[in-house]
Amino acid sequence: MSPEIGARRGWSRRLAPDPYILAIIAMVVLASLVPVRGVAAADFAILTKAAIALLFFLHGARLSREAVIAGLTHWRLHLTVLAATFVMFPLLGLAAERLPAAILPGSLSAGVLFLCCLPSTVQSSIAFTSIARGNVAAAVCAASASNLFGIFITPLLVAVALRTHGAPFSAGAFEAVIVQLFIPFVAGQLARRWIGGWIAGHARLVGWVDRGSILLVVYGAFSAAVTQGIWRQVSAVQIAVLAVVCGLLLAIVLIATTLGSRVLGFAKADEITIVFCGSKKSLASGVPMASILFPPPSVGLMVLPLMIFHQLQLMACALIAQAYAGRPAADAAVASPAILDPR
Repeated sequence: MSPEIGARRGWSRRLAPDPYILAIIAMVVLASLVPVRGVAAADFAILTKAAIALLFFLHGARLSREAVIAGLTHWRLHLTVLAATFVMFPLLGLAAERLPAAILPGSLSAGVLFLCCLPSTVQSSIAFTSIARGNVAAAVCAASASNLFGIFITPLLVAVALRTHGAPFSAGAFEAVIVQLFIPFVAGQLARRWIGGWIAGHARLVGWVDRGSILLVVYGAFSAAVTQGIWRQVSAVQIAVLAVVCGLLLAIVLIATTLGSRVLGFAKADEITIVFCGSKKSLASGVPMASILFPPPSVGLMVLPLMIFHQLQLMACALIAQAYAGRPAADAAVASPAILDPR
């Protein structure tokens, strides 16, 4: 096989839909055809809450305390990432909210706002930083800190941003965040001393449990949405427009984080970390949070923009990572060992 053909196949694989996204879409289709209803829906809701608690327990068990402590030594980079994630993104979401309803209906603009309030990803941020030969240790710290702070910052941002939007939100959701997200996360951190080695040695199994939890939440959320007539509220044209809005949002953040890191004088390796950690939104955190913060019938519409954005960010960052990786070796950072257990 010639290098050119191999390169083309490599690009096509990176631009292909993420298999996990395809699995999520399959859950949406299944919920559309066979939604869970009645007493079964109530039982499934209990199962979903248990799955969310397990998910964040695993998040806590994976995260090394050293990752958070090490982050304190590069505070300018981490503040920049947090500003992009929790300041610039929400402001862009508020700007998108002002689009005419004929372009972006209120039900979808609320989902875009929710998307903009979420923390960054962990796994893909670190993976793309590594591919691009960036500061991997800083990526571990930045992405981990974003998810840790997001447990509290995201609900606060959602409460403020969506209050004037008319989206359903209750103060009781904060208690649910503590019970279903923070307490399991802390329990995972405490249990890491005994189970950290086992989790590291069974990363594939833990990953299946992790992703399986999200699939359960998606099925339950869209089952509730389907019974409330979600597909009568959103047309194919509106979904296409939503994809364009998500693409523009991603492009703006990618450009802003790239130029901003250069203006602030960061080294190339740190620039890469800022671009990949500051431009992403976490599907793994977003779907469970939506199921906690919003009533079941509205969760499907809330996570629809996130599902689209997630696939777009993977495709765009795959291209950007390859472009960064092609720079001269002298400009590349020495890859630091990851402090986070693999997922």
